Order: sequence, then structure tokens, then C-alpha cells
Amino acid sequence: MLWNRLAVVTALALGTFASPVLAETLMLVADESKIEFIGRKPDGKHEGGFKKFAAKADGNFDEPAESKLVMEIDARSLWSDNSKLTNHLKNPDFFDVRKHPAIRFESTEVIPGEDGRAVLVGQMKMLGKTAEVRIPVKAKVSDAQVVLDAEFAIDRTRWGMDYGAGKIDDKVSVTAHLVFAR
Repeated sequence: MLWNRLAVVTALALGTFASPVLAETLMLVADESKIEFIGRKPDGKHEGGFKKFAAKADGNFDEPAESKLVMEIDARSLWSDNSKLTNHLKNPDFFDVRKHPAIRFESTEVIPGEDGRAVLVGQMKMLGKTAEVRIPVKAKVSDAQVVLDAEFAIDRTRWGMDYGAGKIDDKVSVTAHLVFAR
């Protein structure tokens, strides 16, 4: 009996009991992924996005609610459809990329839906402030990859980005197409 207990304790200490893999680490395929936004004003709109970002996902395909996504966006890689606007967006009126070179999102909850749909709830840190966001996503899963597509809006003023109040919409439309290799 003592030997059986000792064997169990030893096996636990050495980790020799097989345990199921709960999550699969997914690697971002940056060349196939994109993050874009549209800012609107009464007389028009401007398109833009970010050229550089990294993401890590842990996909639990048996229990999707246990999945996780962490993303870091290089704010300095911001682009827009107008070079003068791009420079303005990088200054302290908007993204202040010298002082805040990164935007970070980390999921805290995944709410699974039907037909590959889910809502990622998480914390987004931008301009030194953190706020909760809810991002509806559609996932397409194959043996080779996982593709997440999202379309949502954020209120830029939640992070203190209030330049142009009344002249520029507070809501910014965001689309993301993220491709992860399995």
C-alpha cells in the first residue's frame, strides 16, 4: 500500500500521468491578417489601419469558452488614406505614438454562440488607459488554420481621444481579419 502511494506521488511529481491538452496554441499568419478602421465626419470618412501587430491565441476546441486571445498592435505602423492625416493621427491629438507605441488587447472571456460566432470580451489598453470591449467574431476552423473575422465599433473617447469633438464621430468602425496557423 505504501509503495502504491509512493508511486502515485512520484508520478504526480514527475508529471508522468497523461493529461488532456486543453488548448492548442495558434500562431498568427501576419501576411494574411489585417486590422483596419474607418473614421467618419459629417462631410466624409477616412480609412486606415495598422501594418504591424502580433497575436497569440490559445484555442480550446472542446471548450471554446476557455480559449484566449492576446494581441499587441504597433501604433507607429498606423496608416490612412491621406499622408497628412496619417501624421496627424500619430500625434498627441489622437494616438500619440511616441508616448504610447502599443495598443494591447487581452481577452478575459469568450462567449460562444452558434455557427462559429462568439463574443470576445477583454481589456483594451490604448493611450495609457484600459477599458473593456466586446468584440463579436466569426470563426472558421479547418485542419490547417483558424480564421477570425470581426466587425465592431469603439468609442474613441473612452481612451481620452476627444480631439475634434462634434466634428469627428466618436465611434470608429473597426474590422479585423486574423489568420492563425494550427
